[in-house]
Amino acid sequence: MATLSGQSHIQHIFYCCSECVATQPAVLADPQKCDRWASSLHVAERFCPKPWNRPSSAASHLHPVSRQAGAITRRSIRLTQNPTIATSRRDVLTLAAGMTVAAGAMAASTAQAQPAPGPAAPATAPTSGDGVWICCEDSNTLVVIDPVRLVVQTTVNLTSFDEDSRPPFRFVTGGVMPTHGAMVQKPLYHGAISIHGAVPNPDSTLVATTGRGTSNLYLIDTATRRVVGNRPNPQASAQTNPERLTSGVFLGREPHEPTFTRNGRELWVTVRGEDRIAVLDVQKAREESAGGRPGQAIRGFVDTLPGPAHAWFSADGRRAAVISQKSSLIDLLDVSYDAEGFSTARRATQIDISAQDRFGFSPFLKLSPDGREFWISHKLADSLSVLPADGRAIAETIPLGALARPNHVEFVENAQGRAVYASLARIDDGAGPGGGASSKLAIIDRSAPLGQRRVVGEIATGGREAHGLWLDPAGTRLFVAHEQDELQGTPGAGQTLCTVLDVTDPFRPRFVDRVMLGDLALPSGGLRNKKGINLVFIRPGARSVTA
Repeated sequence: MATLSGQSHIQHIFYCCSECVATQPAVLADPQKCDRWASSLHVAERFCPKPWNRPSSAASHLHPVSRQAGAITRRSIRLTQNPTIATSRRDVLTLAAGMTVAAGAMAASTAQAQPAPGPAAPATAPTSGDGVWICCEDSNTLVVIDPVRLVVQTTVNLTSFDEDSRPPFRFVTGGVMPTHGAMVQKPLYHGAISIHGAVPNPDSTLVATTGRGTSNLYLIDTATRRVVGNRPNPQASAQTNPERLTSGVFLGREPHEPTFTRNGRELWVTVRGEDRIAVLDVQKAREESAGGRPGQAIRGFVDTLPGPAHAWFSADGRRAAVISQKSSLIDLLDVSYDAEGFSTARRATQIDISAQDRFGFSPFLKLSPDGREFWISHKLADSLSVLPADGRAIAETIPLGALARPNHVEFVENAQGRAVYASLARIDDGAGPGGGASSKLAIIDRSAPLGQRRVVGEIATGGREAHGLWLDPAGTRLFVAHEQDELQGTPGAGQTLCTVLDVTDPFRPRFVDRVMLGDLALPSGGLRNKKGINLVFIRPGARSVTA
């Protein structure tokens, strides 16, 4: 018999299964015909039939189950702030077939996995369940774009406006809409300030995002697109929001970029204002976000070089590289893990990069898909550097041109070649589609021998001050976030844009479209989504770059 405690669990399972049934009636007759993956909440993500049909090992990578001659055996899963649910995959499907039957009367059974009828859907093809997530720093929102239809699907609200109908709590008061800079100074505002960094956890079920100005971190469920820890608003009405915003997890002054350990147990967040990394227990971060004891999520701190901007792990998780925006140094940390998967870090060496970045301003790094190289942006030095993942010195530095001002890098690799794209903050008049002002992306041929790599091309993004960029799972479309609004008299005037490029041939990219980020509809008025920073492509339940 399935053990279910609490109506919320039943609703979670109904949500997933009813989605599958609504889109594919054949699922009830033959569960193996389900081709949805991780369509809903955490319990549904583990039990949706999709993982057993898809050739990818994404599901079993982080949620292993016993398999004997194709059988899927019973196991337990712990959900945040909820008791353990013990059930089987067939239990969930039975519940979907008989949604009017009480959960306590559901018959328990075990399911035997059968071969899928016909080939599985391509694992890389974007679907409407995927999302392009953009941190909007001035509006304190996260915009989620449908990568198939290229429209805004939803906006995640990290402000506290309109939780109360009285004027001090409203976004628009007396018909007056505050500027983005002034809105966070309103009395009694307790929402986020300067949302900036974002990263998915290893199975893409969570996004972690940092509030630079509020010195905190929020977790967001990628399937429901709800903020973890938000509570029902006791003053909910047509004039107010239905939820009250959580305070998230407090970290210290000026948190910049978060990243997860490869096993997903911890979050590491570089705290630029305090010269250290905050190390969080992810499960306890969920609990603290939901009102648990303040401070319980932080396992400790790792002291670093001054102004740590970003940390990233090697493919095996045994090394962490830490870069800085206040010093011409890189910390290399050796990382070990205990039996529960929690880390201990010690500095292995510190690299002097004053020859590569005399300004000491390196905001972003990322590990290459083959796990061999860290690529680092030096914003004020207008260059990128390559650090071998197993090395202790910079192997190569690539100049990008005067005042290029690189922000992020992304690896564009497919059957047509291997390239690295760097987003450039510089805006060039007349460079964009139709002759408008635009930033560019620099294109580097990564297949060239080490020491001979250089910029081989560039493309205008069609937006102003390019920042975050991310490739879709098919390796053919690149999404780019921009900081500045578009000028009057141009397409998207007054709006912040996400632009889309076709990179089927990494060395001959093509402009596809621009997506205006639009407004967050609050009860008192529309809050314009403004200043795109980090951008991540999320496929809920799939293996991410942090795995």
